[in-house]
Amino acid sequence: MADSAVPAVEEKSSPYSLKFGISELAGSLGDFGTIIPLIIGVSLASGMDAGYIFLFFGIWFIIVGLYYGLPIPVEPMKVIAVVAIAQQMSAGEIAAAGLMLGVLFLLLGYGTILTTIEKWIPRSVIRGIQFGLALLLIRTAIGFLIPDVYAFTAGMAIIVLGFVISRRLKVPDLSSLVLIGVAIAVGAYLNGIPSPTLLSVPHLVIPPLDVYPDALVTLVAPQAVLTVTNAILATSLLSRDLFPPGVDSPKLSRTIGLMNLVSVPFGGMPMCHGAGGLAGQYRFGARTGGANIYAGLILVAVALVFAGPGFLNIISPGFYAALLVFVAIELLIHGLKTDSYPVTGVVGILAVAVSMTVGFVAGLILAYLLPRPYGVREKK
Repeated sequence: MADSAVPAVEEKSSPYSLKFGISELAGSLGDFGTIIPLIIGVSLASGMDAGYIFLFFGIWFIIVGLYYGLPIPVEPMKVIAVVAIAQQMSAGEIAAAGLMLGVLFLLLGYGTILTTIEKWIPRSVIRGIQFGLALLLIRTAIGFLIPDVYAFTAGMAIIVLGFVISRRLKVPDLSSLVLIGVAIAVGAYLNGIPSPTLLSVPHLVIPPLDVYPDALVTLVAPQAVLTVTNAILATSLLSRDLFPPGVDSPKLSRTIGLMNLVSVPFGGMPMCHGAGGLAGQYRFGARTGGANIYAGLILVAVALVFAGPGFLNIISPGFYAALLVFVAIELLIHGLKTDSYPVTGVVGILAVAVSMTVGFVAGLILAYLLPRPYGVREKK
């Protein structure tokens, strides 16, 4: 038969090849809608230098792209970011959590521990953590929008318009970037343009010993669960679907460990990978590590602009609230993809009412006590 009769199969790039076309550039922006609002939120809440957060994200995007040759994303650790924003946690507590998680995931990268953990944590519990994070962000956003409703309304209009355009024209949703640009422009118009400052020489961040116990309970425990399941196991599975043979989970765990141990002591925030980020980058055209290199160069450039706190401080609280709602919606969509609404609901509500760790433990117990289909389901 003629060659035209053979079904077209999308060409899979070699795991070690890099491309730098327009599609890779478009794909490089696929996860920025989540990354940038969380970075800004953590910087404003904790006082961490946004310049160094952006800088280390940019550097690791480039390193990961070169190392894997695939568009494996680099994302903020969402539990840490959301709890830090909601509870105004200090830079020391965030750094302590990042260092503990760096050691943990470097060690988990060896042996068969990851596959054992996967067997015992129900998916509904993980969805509950995502649901709880969304509720925490919404609660925090309400506090910011009340005194600045007009800016919040304008910000939400930009987000909705960007969503509609991206779906109709099949282009990346850049509404969060547009919103940040508008917020900075409005702030500069009302308050003047802050004087640009260059990044200072990085200094070693050594968290005091008294912050480690609270960071362990409040940040490390729930974040470890979400990172194992979403940033490692789910990302590994999706990479095998999109780019066979894909990337194995121990390798992803090791790079997460290294990213945090190298960056956090010098002002970076805790980072991981993520299945949602990989899906977003792939959806908008990323097929090789070239997309990561584009993303890294963009973030390094942004780091130079945001070297000082002035640009972040001119953002109106209403615009900030809209950014938080934007991220909350993304988390809520994933959180509701559960196989047990009772378990997911309990985890989410307790996460807001008490703590993320209490919600996780209660959800885990409930998942094993409830009969199917509401409790733990048999793995096929």
